Amino acid sequence: PSRQPKVTSYGAMALAIITLEAFPGMWINAFLVCVLCIAWVQKKTLNSNEKILLLLGCSRFWYLCFSWVYCSLSITYPNYLFVQPTFQLIVLFQSFSNCSNLWVSACLCVFYCIKIATFRNRFFIYLKVKTDRIVPWLLLASLLSALGIGIIAYDIAVTELSINHNSTGQGNFSKVSDKMGENFFQIYFIYGLGFVTSFTVVISSALLLLFSLWKHKCKMQKNSMNSLSMDAHIKAMKSILSFFIMYSINFIFLILSLIPSTKEEKYVALLSLIFLYAFPGVHSLIVIFSNPKLEKTLIRIISCVKCKDCMK
Repeated sequence: PSRQPKVTSYGAMALAIITLEAFPGMWINAFLVCVLCIAWVQKKTLNSNEKILLLLGCSRFWYLCFSWVYCSLSITYPNYLFVQPTFQLIVLFQSFSNCSNLWVSACLCVFYCIKIATFRNRFFIYLKVKTDRIVPWLLLASLLSALGIGIIAYDIAVTELSINHNSTGQGNFSKVSDKMGENFFQIYFIYGLGFVTSFTVVISSALLLLFSLWKHKCKMQKNSMNSLSMDAHIKAMKSILSFFIMYSINFIFLILSLIPSTKEEKYVALLSLIFLYAFPGVHSLIVIFSNPKLEKTLIRIISCVKCKDCMK
């Protein structure tokens, strides 16, 4: 049997930070999914926004799960990771959940843009009227495209693992893991293409929505509309702007994490991982606090937990 490689101080630090970010992120997204599922059972239906949030919570929860498993195994037990079929299955599910997370995030931005923006374009008005019919098809297309990318990644993983296993010999797992990163240009390219496409959709939707809100705000100022409406629009603009900035930073770190040369610069790669693992939890938390029902439920749960702690 091969000797298990020692975990370096860098590896231990990376695993500790990833774990501290991944598990709260999983809890936040699990909370989102549970609340929406309970509402689904009670009401027997979900509106378009809730459908998107439910799928977003599921994809982010599983993305964090599989990413944490991949990172922890690659750092502590690489000889259990780079074997068939463990590695291929993790690559499949991680690729699927990550791509569905990106595409459903894009769907959420498009939904907010269509619902809130006030453009007079005929096509835009048509989309606004037909939103509830379009959303399920958008979500289905997102899942199918993510599944397609996951299957392609699985196929590449099967090919690369068999080639690397034969060329490096049985048991030399450190060489296998090094070559996996070097030969995965195809997966990097597919991921990069998916990231660029979803990023373009998100940024375009956010910019259109900001422009629409800004125009509406200027009109309200001219007409001396009430301050409550003004405050609501300014709050919406701040929320969209914060998501715009977060998603832009997330996109930069996604690209950095896919460039093979950054793997030699360990601390740049670590910084990328820190933000990439923080984003699914932090953004879902922002979504929860921007939704009054979800916010009330979360505050009620936290207050109940505090009460139980006080009773002890």
